[in-house]
Amino acid sequence: MAPGRNREIWRLALPALGALIAQPLFLLIDAAIVGTLGTDALAGLGAATTVFVTVIGLCIFLAYATTGAVGRLLGAGDIGGALRQGVDGIALGAGIGVVLGIVVFVAAEPILGLFGTSSQVTPYAVTYLRVIAVSFPAVLAVLAAVGVLRGLQDTRATLLVSLAAVALNLVACVAFVLVLGWGIGGSAAATALAEILGLVLYGVIIARRARAAQVSLRPSGAGVLASARDGVPLFIRTLALRAALVVAAMVAARLGDESLAAWHVTVTLFFTLALALDALAIAGQALLSRTLGAADVAASREVTRLIVLWSIAVGCVLTVVVLVLRTWFGGWFSDDASVIEQIGAALLVLALLQPLAGLVFALDGVLIGAGDTRWLAWTQCLVLALFLPAAWVVLDRGLGITGLWCAMGWSLLVRAVVLIWRARGSAWLVTGAVR
Repeated sequence: MAPGRNREIWRLALPALGALIAQPLFLLIDAAIVGTLGTDALAGLGAATTVFVTVIGLCIFLAYATTGAVGRLLGAGDIGGALRQGVDGIALGAGIGVVLGIVVFVAAEPILGLFGTSSQVTPYAVTYLRVIAVSFPAVLAVLAAVGVLRGLQDTRATLLVSLAAVALNLVACVAFVLVLGWGIGGSAAATALAEILGLVLYGVIIARRARAAQVSLRPSGAGVLASARDGVPLFIRTLALRAALVVAAMVAARLGDESLAAWHVTVTLFFTLALALDALAIAGQALLSRTLGAADVAASREVTRLIVLWSIAVGCVLTVVVLVLRTWFGGWFSDDASVIEQIGAALLVLALLQPLAGLVFALDGVLIGAGDTRWLAWTQCLVLALFLPAAWVVLDRGLGITGLWCAMGWSLLVRAVVLIWRARGSAWLVTGAVR
């Protein structure tokens, strides 16, 4: 059965890659173009996008929880129920996006003040963050829509939509920043426009499927509340995960503007590589939710084993890719010699972490797909507690961005140990349409 299962994994994983890397590509495009405005602008972009990525990361449960719920209902043969679950999830995402957009727009300066950015950098960061906050309802609704299509085992549609959004972002960013001279605000406007396009396209696709299944597009209040309740453990897990990244960004800011700029470039690359690895984890989520919904434990075990093996293999390939790129990668984003030097040194550590990251993301995805979210929530809190002392040592001893990435590697190692222990057991293998 393995050859057929391998084909099924890659049929889902390869198109999923397009949707997964769309957000980092938006940020890499922004970084490359904003970098032409100078180091202060690039550092400001780094601080602002840390907030932006944190908001998205905290709400990633909209995609992950929806994938699992829709996949289980699909496996149980309830396509109508799966689509109703999806509609409620999208409504929840849009509602959360409205609230968070208003909060971030109003409180942009105090939020960025937590990063300790310099007076030269802060105005750039505030401008970017306030413009991008307008798109939060679309961004979070898109997360849920992506989860719906993953749960329905259709990642090809997410690829096509993501390609369209990235293309629009590139064209608009060049036009707004380099042609019209709108500065960093133009970069944020281009990304916001691309996110809105994504929501429109996903809305058309899901509306067609709902009409075919005779499912109403009006969300259910009870369904929205149920989706919110089910997402709480994933929110806690993601909050702990993102807290570590925010702490790392704060450490980078206090190491200096050049270090913050280098951190932004390397962490954006990290997210790109992480989400590329996560394409396999997403395939595992979709397949596991379906096999567990169909009460097929043996198939679930097989999917887990194959996802882990493939993820480690892809991580090894990415190690080679980063090692090849590191000698000139920094020069693509800055002409500051200090920034370039720090990027090059950090990328050596980042390259060596890729196989370990592959293992961690694979098992994390497997357990999310199985709905083992309460255990993941508490475990991630433990990982955060063990990361904080390492981050303090980096700041106290001035170990720079390279030391900061070593601390990130420590947190990945801790996650790997606890995830392997959990996956070897059977407590997470709960079958049926609802966990």
